[in-house]
Amino acid sequence: MPYLNSAVLSAGALARHSQPTIPTADGLLLRPWAAKDAPAVYEAFQDPVIRQWHVRAADSLDEVGGWIDEWRQEWEKEEKAQWAVADADTDRLLGRVALRSIMLEDGLAEVAYWTVAAARGQGVAARATTALSRWALDEIGFHRLELMHAVRNVASCRVAAKTGFALEGTKRSALLHQDGWHDMHLHARVRGD
Repeated sequence: MPYLNSAVLSAGALARHSQPTIPTADGLLLRPWAAKDAPAVYEAFQDPVIRQWHVRAADSLDEVGGWIDEWRQEWEKEEKAQWAVADADTDRLLGRVALRSIMLEDGLAEVAYWTVAAARGQGVAARATTALSRWALDEIGFHRLELMHAVRNVASCRVAAKTGFALEGTKRSALLHQDGWHDMHLHARVRGD
């Protein structure tokens, strides 16, 4: 049975090109992950704040090296796309920004991010999220980007608001963290916002 609507984005919308490097125009660079990032990612995941809001822990450099290999391969599968957020001048790792749960046919993806402890309070997550959102919505043609965070993660809520992601509601008991089930805020930004 045929669908009544055409796909918003066709298969290959991402993978037919190499994963791009995306400058923020204010000192950051979103770039594909490299093996050299493993020590900085490992160190980032030792931070109690990242551990509080994420469901994954890093036990070794080898494990993180495996993550980076996965992150680099995900581009081809078009299910996730992950970037290292680096200082444009020094290439020092400041965080990560990603599109997860990509559904090309619906023009939908979820934005996710984290920042290293030393980069917090400098607008890194907001600047990276803004650049990624513009690229995804304006250049690639996604229709809707969603952003979810634990209700108690006030810093992530500020990032969502700063970057134009409207709060749409609360998903009750939606994600299991190490300390139990968390209610999650659902924010979204649509093309044309």
